Amino acid sequence: MALTEQAKARLSALRTQRVGIVGLGREGLDLVRFLAPWAGELVVSDRSPADRLAPVLASLEGVTARYLLGGQAGTDLVDCDTLFVSPGVAQEEPVVAEARAAGAHISSATRLFFELCPGPIIGITGSSGKTTTTSMVATILAEAGIPSAVGGNIGVPMLGRLNDFGPETWSVLELSSFQLSDMTQSPQIAAILNITPNHLDRHPDMADYARAKANIIRHQSESDVAVLNADDPVVSDLPHRSRTLHFSLKKATHGGWFDKDTLWISQNGGDDGTIALLPRSDLSLMGEHNVANALAAALVSHAAGCDMESIGRALRAFRPVPHRLEIVETVCDVIYMNDSIATSPERSIAALRSIDTPIVLIAGGRDKHVPMEDWARLIDASVRAVVLVGEAAPLIRSALEGVGANVPILAANRFAETVSLAARAAQPGDTVLLSPGCTSFDEFRDYEERGQAFRAAVMALREASASADSERHR
Repeated sequence: MALTEQAKARLSALRTQRVGIVGLGREGLDLVRFLAPWAGELVVSDRSPADRLAPVLASLEGVTARYLLGGQAGTDLVDCDTLFVSPGVAQEEPVVAEARAAGAHISSATRLFFELCPGPIIGITGSSGKTTTTSMVATILAEAGIPSAVGGNIGVPMLGRLNDFGPETWSVLELSSFQLSDMTQSPQIAAILNITPNHLDRHPDMADYARAKANIIRHQSESDVAVLNADDPVVSDLPHRSRTLHFSLKKATHGGWFDKDTLWISQNGGDDGTIALLPRSDLSLMGEHNVANALAAALVSHAAGCDMESIGRALRAFRPVPHRLEIVETVCDVIYMNDSIATSPERSIAALRSIDTPIVLIAGGRDKHVPMEDWARLIDASVRAVVLVGEAAPLIRSALEGVGANVPILAANRFAETVSLAARAAQPGDTVLLSPGCTSFDEFRDYEERGQAFRAAVMALREASASADSERHR
């Protein structure tokens, strides 16, 4: 397959333009490769120096572009006609703001994909659960034999794959608030899982954060579908024109709900009756939040044409995504669980509520400027000990002290020390839980790298324990 004539026409308009790309992360790299054959001139800006970007630059050998690296002055891209901004770069950064003021059209990889995509799009957002739900939907579509591709905030970037898509291919996108903030199009099927305080280090307030999330349904037509969390007052009250399917853990609703240990679905919004999709015990994922994710995934997939039998089979077979309540190993009768994806207090709260053994919690990292009081109360009520690490450690300690917590607090100077400290505090039958409640950016590239460091530390602990057992039995 090839790009549609409409897509080629849109891209051909760039041949007379100077095109700028801000940020050489995953999306920026995809943009450089995709736009190089079309842009009249391509200018790429990243604040990292060339030596740190050496592997990325090596992968772009043969691509014609001009690179401005090692800093980002406000005047760098003011002569660009169009500027594509990576989601990790704030719109207020001088390199973006001054180009906009000079008349540049500001866009993004996500906006461009929506303009060029030849098939229907599913978009999934929320403060938590996006990756799991997106992965569930992809699994269900595959089980039903419906062609699809997964991308957005996860997986392989989408622009470079457009030639593989036809009009029948569903694009299943996990979308963050940063990707949605300037969108003027919405997917044909969109799900908002929840909206709770998050990313307030980038958004000025909750209203702006919710506004960005709401873009996923704001531009839908009456023939589109919005799958919304009926239990979340922020989500359920968002204005939109599309047909609505709700999911709930508390009540029967027009869509799907959980009741009496069973996930229920009203087919076609109730027009074809209500069926029991599957018992809760058939889901391998821990936590009530994953029941909600499964309901949302079922409704999204059914709206895309999947039959209920395929939905049920796929959900039964679905396994946790790495770094999400992932059991790494059991050492000395202590379970070590990796929930590195928990980059906000709300995510960590969900993890704590999912575990019914005593917990030793590893928490900390970089703060997102979000409230911690509810998290602190739950830590005090459900945790045997907490190991604090990273830039946010003093803030978490202060939150615990502010609610009068009595939980023992252990301090790690670096993340590498956390597992050994937690192991000393844990007792047989406990769970050592990495659910940090903060981003990883003080020590790591992302939550995945942090989760891998946790796994490696647990494996080292297992080997040390096995070696000690062997010595004792000699």
